[in-house]
Order: sequence, then C-alpha cells, then structure tokens
Amino acid sequence: MIGQILFTIILLVGAGYFISNIQKAIRNIKLGKPSHRDDHKEQRLKNMILKAFGQQKMFKRPIPALLHLVVYLGFIIINIEVIEIVIDGIFGTHRILSFMGGFYNFLIGSFEFLATLVIVSVTIFWIRRNILKLLRFQSPEMKGWPKKDANLILYFEMVLMTAFLTMNAADYKLQVLHYGHYYFKQGIVGSFPISKFLYNILPDNPESLVLIERGAWWFHIIGILVFLNYLYFSKHLHILLAFPNTYYAKLPPLAKFENLESVKKEVALMMDPNADPYAMPVEEAEEPDRFGARDVFDLEWVYLLNAYTCTECGRCTDVCPANQTGKKLSPRKIMMDVRDRLEEVGKNIDANGEFVDDGKSLLDYISKEEIWACTTCNACVEECPVENDPLDVIIAVRQYLVMEESAAPSELNMTFTNIENNGAPWQYSQMDRLNWVDED
Repeated sequence: MIGQILFTIILLVGAGYFISNIQKAIRNIKLGKPSHRDDHKEQRLKNMILKAFGQQKMFKRPIPALLHLVVYLGFIIINIEVIEIVIDGIFGTHRILSFMGGFYNFLIGSFEFLATLVIVSVTIFWIRRNILKLLRFQSPEMKGWPKKDANLILYFEMVLMTAFLTMNAADYKLQVLHYGHYYFKQGIVGSFPISKFLYNILPDNPESLVLIERGAWWFHIIGILVFLNYLYFSKHLHILLAFPNTYYAKLPPLAKFENLESVKKEVALMMDPNADPYAMPVEEAEEPDRFGARDVFDLEWVYLLNAYTCTECGRCTDVCPANQTGKKLSPRKIMMDVRDRLEEVGKNIDANGEFVDDGKSLLDYISKEEIWACTTCNACVEECPVENDPLDVIIAVRQYLVMEESAAPSELNMTFTNIENNGAPWQYSQMDRLNWVDED
C-alpha cells in the first residue's frame, strides 16, 4: 500500500510539473504577434501527417532517417507499456493487461525487439556525434550545452531501454521459478525474445531477482517522468511540438515574402494616378506597428513555435550557401537564438509577474553580420524536417534594421538612394538609361 501511495505521489508531481512547463511554453509562444495560418485545413493536416508522423523530409538522407524512425517509433510504441505500469503502480497489480493473452505476448515481444533496435540506433547516433564528429555537429553554436543536451538524451534512451529489458528478464525468471505473484496459472505471461538471454546472468535467488525487477521497474517509470520533464529544457521538445509546427507551417509558394501592410498602403497610394499628392494624410486610428522585428514580441507566434521546435539537426546550416562559403550565418543558430531570447523573456515574466524592459533584443543574440549574409535562397526552409522558417526571421530583423535604424550596409544604402533619385538601382538618370537606343 505504501508503494502505491508513493507511486501515485511521484506520478502526480511529475505530471503536474510537466503541465506547468508546457503552460509556460504556450505562454511564451503567445507573446508573438498574430499569425493567420488557419486556411487550407486539409492541406495543413496532410502536411502534418507526412512531415511529423511520416518524417517525410528526413528521408532525403535515408540512413539517419531510418535510425531516427526506429528511435522515434520504438520509444513511442514501447511506452504504451507505461499504461500498464501506471495501472499496476496505482492499484498494486502485476501485468494487469495479461488478460489479452496471445496479443499481450506479441506486444511484449515486439517491445523487446524495438528496445534493442533503439539501443543500436542510439549507439550509432552517439558514435556519429562523438567519434566520427560529423561536421554539422561541430559548429560553434553546438558547443557547450547543445552538445551535452544531445548526448544526455542519447544516454537517457539507452538507460531506459536497458532498464526495460532488465525488468522483463527478472520478471521472466521469477515466472519460471513460480515465485509469488509473478507466477501465472496459465503459464508464462509475455514473450521475452531478447531479455531471456539475460536469464543465466541474473541470480537464482528469488529475493535478489525481486529486488532487480522492482528496481528496474521503478527506475523505468521514474526515468520516463524525468525524461518527460526534461523535454522542456531540451531541443527534444520537438517530439511534441513537431505536430502543431508542421500544421501551421507556411504553405507553398514557400519563397513568397509577406508585405508590410503599412508600407504596402503607402506604395499603393503613390502608384494611384487618381490620388491627390497634396491631400493631407489620413490619421491612423492607432499607432502603426514597428517595422520588422527588434525582439521576440515583434515576430509572429508561429516563428516562436518554430524556435521551440528546432531539432538542432543542422540540416539547414549544412545546405546554406552563405555558411558554406565561410560566412558567419547559421540558420540553426538563428532559431536557437530566438529560443534563447524567448526563454530569457519568459524568466523575466516569471520573476516580475510581467515583462520588465531589460534593454535587450534579438540583436543581442543575432549579429548584423549574420543577418546580412543571408542570400534569401530558401534552402534552409526547404531542408528543415519540421518545417521551420529561419528566413522569415532574418527578413523581419532586416526590415527593422533598415526601416527603424537606417542601418543597412553602404552598398544597399547606395541602391536605395539610386531607386529614390533615378527610379532604378543604377546610378543613371531615367533619361540616360535610354541612350543606348540612339547608339549605332
């Protein structure tokens, strides 16, 4: 009875802390500006199924995609057993779902094969990161915590799957020994195609076996709760957020830029031949929004969701032509910087009850050199497996720099001046531009 009470308390605390952190993430995401992504619901649902469930874009690189799919499906499917563990923990039962008979045996056997594949896949991922040292995992933004975070998750998965197999092995041996409530009249409950190989390694003493089985059982469920709550502090929050992120992703044409409405109105007025150039401007009903984005508050909430969903896989940076030619720009770092600033803002709100201006902005995280290195080729958006859009963040910060701070590079300022004075990017008057017509 004490064990059941303790289990219930741990379960409630773990679930409560997780819900509290998810609410913080939702609050932080809602700090962004409105984003009108409620159109084409069928197309968005299809996009989510293909990109989040099916991991379609991952398969541009088949080997890591297959390994990732094994880890993803294995971890999700194996944790179906958590349902049984929760029921057993609360009510003091043992393998409560065994009444399913042959199907139950099939499930447990499948879980064991998947657990083994997860361990193999995670080991290969660890080797790729730490021994082979793939180039995209060695970028400056991946030093320190990002590297530790990636490895911690791999260790988590290895240990949890090992605990699962150890628990099953001890349970199987106790069933064979017909010990206590582990014995079932109908025979061996569950199929143990992998863990049975641990049979001879485990002790023959039933009391020792019970300690191993119970220890692995408690370690497995507590480990899952710890893992669940760790997600909020990790890049692996994408396990949950990939689904809404792909649903609200930009639909084709992906390279289409959104116009600033306030600028669009001014240009339309200038181009209107019937407009009175001497008329007094119509007073705005409210103060216009800031041009572009200075801070996370100026970005649409979808881009804040993008930041939390970033997997830090580096595929965007890997295909970025600016990065490949030695420029400082890394689209992955842009997403990580937005998330770091958003987290800083969230902590500010937690400490003060509301946001208190700290004098910082996205430009304290993202340098102007990075912003202007982008060629706007859209390669990063095309490559991202969870449909993030670093390009729109870059463009929004550029708009702020140009229209609010007049901080464009000198080459662009010259182009702007020529367009204003000559009606073209070149340093020729509109009259001179036609001189070639008269040439022989």
